[in-house]
Amino acid sequence: MTPGSVSQTTGPDGAGQPALSVDVRDLKFTYPDGFEALKGVSLSIADGEKVALIGPNGAGKSTLMLHLNGINEPTSGSVTIAGLPVTRQNIGRIRAAVGLVFQDPDDQLFSPTVYDDVAFGPIHMGLPRAEVDARVTAALAAVGLPGFERRQPFHLSIGQRKRAALATVLSMAPSVLVLDEPSAGLDPRGRRELINLLRGLEQTMLVSTHDMKLVAEIFPRTVIVDGGLVVADGETAGILADAALLESHGLEQP
Repeated sequence: MTPGSVSQTTGPDGAGQPALSVDVRDLKFTYPDGFEALKGVSLSIADGEKVALIGPNGAGKSTLMLHLNGINEPTSGSVTIAGLPVTRQNIGRIRAAVGLVFQDPDDQLFSPTVYDDVAFGPIHMGLPRAEVDARVTAALAAVGLPGFERRQPFHLSIGQRKRAALATVLSMAPSVLVLDEPSAGLDPRGRRELINLLRGLEQTMLVSTHDMKLVAEIFPRTVIVDGGLVVADGETAGILADAALLESHGLEQP
């Protein structure tokens, strides 16, 4: 793909190409009320790749993300994570591999202390206490919250709660991170801290956001979803430079 180009095709695949962390093939999903949220989405993401997922509200972004760790089950099509099909039989391994961070951190922080929240996953993996403690310490350090183990989540700022929510998935040592609107509600300092944090993480990353400046700063590749379909997939610079493309899908240039 040439610099600045926009393609309808998916990401790296095939012989001689990087291994895939995420491989979605012709994914369709219809809700019980008959609404067809996904109409045949195909998307491949290579190991270590950071990809922005953008589009208008109701486009199908969140529905797609919920398929990556098995919360939603496809009506048809397939989802594979690091070569492992997302099926009920594999659900435990899939949810350990895919860390999903919701837009509202209060959807993930429910325990009396930050330690309890971050330790929840490793404890339920059956890890010994020493390993749980080590994972909690490492996860909190990674998100810039060292020493917050005994803090009460509801006493933290929104930025701190968002980072603590991210720590709850990092403690599971996932290979893929899926984040929904991570910069929503943050002040300028919190947003800058988030940008620096995301830049430093090594995991494969798919981030749904309306923050176009965040997209421009962090993500080399951008995917636009609208009407339950991938309508554009290419280098971020090219997509963000195409004002007509963005406007046609309810988006603005940064």
